[in-house]
Amino acid sequence: MSPELISILVLAVVFVIATTRSINMGALAFAAAFAVGTLVADLDADGIFAGFPGDLFVVLVGVTYLFAIARSNGTTDWLVHASVRLVRGRVALIPWVMFALTGALTAIGAVSPAAVAIVAPIALSFAARYGISPLLMGAMVVHGAQGGGFSPISIYGSIVNGIVEREKLPGNEVTLFLASLIVNLVIAAVVFVACGGLRLWRQGSVTEVDGGALKGRGELRDQQQPTGTGTTTDPGTHPSPSASPSSSPTTTATATRETAPAPTSSLPLTPPRIATLLSLVALVVAVLVLDLDAGLTAITLAVVLSAVWPDASRKAVGEIAWPTVLLICGVLTYVGVLDEMGTITWAGEGVGGIGVPLLAAVLLCYIGAIVSAFASSVGIMGALIPLAVPFLAQGEIGAVGMVAALAVSATVVDVSPFSTNGALVLAAAPDVDRERFFRQLMVYGGIVVAVVPAVVWLLMVVPGWG
Repeated sequence: MSPELISILVLAVVFVIATTRSINMGALAFAAAFAVGTLVADLDADGIFAGFPGDLFVVLVGVTYLFAIARSNGTTDWLVHASVRLVRGRVALIPWVMFALTGALTAIGAVSPAAVAIVAPIALSFAARYGISPLLMGAMVVHGAQGGGFSPISIYGSIVNGIVEREKLPGNEVTLFLASLIVNLVIAAVVFVACGGLRLWRQGSVTEVDGGALKGRGELRDQQQPTGTGTTTDPGTHPSPSASPSSSPTTTATATRETAPAPTSSLPLTPPRIATLLSLVALVVAVLVLDLDAGLTAITLAVVLSAVWPDASRKAVGEIAWPTVLLICGVLTYVGVLDEMGTITWAGEGVGGIGVPLLAAVLLCYIGAIVSAFASSVGIMGALIPLAVPFLAQGEIGAVGMVAALAVSATVVDVSPFSTNGALVLAAAPDVDRERFFRQLMVYGGIVVAVVPAVVWLLMVVPGWG
């Protein structure tokens, strides 16, 4: 059995054990990287650690640290209520606002993970407050980032168009951009419907009343329930506890007002909140304008806020998503071992040698999707597009459609919890069962990997674009 095949089988075993024994997959992956790297690939410690994602480690720690401080001092609450007012209370519009925002950021030049790092914590805080599916909100943020990710002036677009030019292939920058935008927009619409978006539309607008309790338009009713009645249910919020039989109507109404979220007017801009808002603006400017690293910038801003207001920030370090950091770093370290020992190149070259161009094309799309779910999307595109050159030169397959299909297949799967964007969404979600949310992201990512490459191949490659 070849070393490359052994490494793939070990990865499958890691998935099975982690799923059936509830062991952190990252810890298993570190052990597997050590075993395979030492016994199969003959790598030393430096070779094994070459795949450790140090930049992603800092991004995950820095961003979750900064937004843990923002949650503890009430800044995210203020932003959530401001968002509700911005869309005139239409909660159903918020996921689409987040889609458009991340899309705009990547379209004008932001790296996709940087845009997700900025938007995801705010979007998921909003989802937690109003009972929106975190899977829906996370998917909208990631697909928005990928939807704008191939504009002619974007990072992804510039890289892919540069590879096409270097390989002397026919290219079309607008087609590449529109292909990614339309595919991600369609997927976002499907996820919106499947994850309860229509329910949000049916709720209508929300209005802050009686100390901030949220009621749907047309569903406002007297909060003074009869003695001994059940719960008061607000759209997007959890029911408040039932009143006891001895509670009076007035007491019930008062309790409801006290437990409801406070309206924006009751969330003043205190000095810690102002400083945190300025820090978030500084993060955006540093990443998008000054081209600084998102993780290092975020952790620096978090440390400054902690030094000035230590009481509000004392628990923030404990709220960093450490299990998620272990999970992602372990799996990506193992993928790095696969890369070091040539497993990824071995698989790609095996597919490229197939004599049937259309079959080779769909297999390359699937390799791009599967590998990119665990590794760098840009790196995979840089490796796969040159592999497609030999059969593109035969003229049986259009180069424009093939390049677009590879680009979409390699990036749309970034909703996987093992990719940078998916990991950021997983780490940023507050007040969720993180294991359950991880499984949801993994299942959703698996569906995307299984379905999208075949669809884009059928729509972009088979017709022979370009």
